[in-house]
Parts: sequence; structure tokens; C-alpha cells
Amino acid sequence: MPFLRLGKTQSLPRRMCFEVIKDCTTVRLLLNMKRPNRNMLRSQIAIQEYRGNMTIVHKDGNIHKKSDGLRRWCSQNNIDYPAYVPQEASQKIPIEGISVIDRNTTFFEEVRISYTQDSNFSITFQLLTKDCKDNSLIHALDEIWKKPHDEGRFNLLDGII
Repeated sequence: MPFLRLGKTQSLPRRMCFEVIKDCTTVRLLLNMKRPNRNMLRSQIAIQEYRGNMTIVHKDGNIHKKSDGLRRWCSQNNIDYPAYVPQEASQKIPIEGISVIDRNTTFFEEVRISYTQDSNFSITFQLLTKDCKDNSLIHALDEIWKKPHDEGRFNLLDGII
């Protein structure tokens, strides 16, 4: 908006009331933004400085499109631009494997069978199925598995850890 770009020497008097004619809903959308970007935030703050003195009127038509000062070309996000925001590097998470099966007991059987392939899983499964503590089995666990076992983080539900 042209009146928002006035310098300090040309600022409008605070008591002067004026009307802004718009042909689109850009200002309304701008004021209703919950998390505006840096450029929109500057415009929000500038509009709020004149909130009590300004009336925003919506009128349709091509004549009033030129009054829309918020509609402008997007600024390039490069290092030379003062409001430069560095792009965050997206972390790529590799997919280890995909398995598609029916949702029935086959899945649970496959999980139970996989416990025999890893010694820590099979020891933890044996510890959870027994009623008493077997210290020899606990000492057979790797150090990474001992702490969660001592904290009671493992549970056995329907034969699944």
C-alpha cells in the first residue's frame, strides 16, 4: 500500500482518517493469518499502526485493482536479499524394507518366528514368559537390552513383545 511506504518525514498524521479501497480479499486474508512469513508480518504491523484511522472498503471491478498494493511480485530468496531465509535441508529417511501381507494371524506368526532369529529377542521373550527371574538369561542380554529390561519397558501381549 502506498501509504505504508511513506518515509519518516512524510508520515501521515495520527488523527487523519482515510479510506483504502480494495478489489480483492488480500488485506482480509493478511490480517487473519496466524503465522505470516517475514514479508507479510511487516505489512501486518504497518496496517496495525493505522488501525484506528483507516477504513478498508471492498469494491469489485478492474478500476480498483490498481489500488491493491499488497499484490506484488515475489522477491527472490537469495543471499543478496535482506529478508533472506535459508532453506532447511530436508532429511531423507531411507526405507529399509516394505512388506505387504494380509491382516491376519500370518503377520503375528511371522513376528513370533523373527524372535528366534535374534538372540536378544529370544532371550527377552523367554524372560517375559517365565514367572520368575532367571539371572543367567538377564546376563546373556546385550548391554543395550539390559537397561530397558531392568526398567520394565518390555511387555508381552498375545505372544508379541
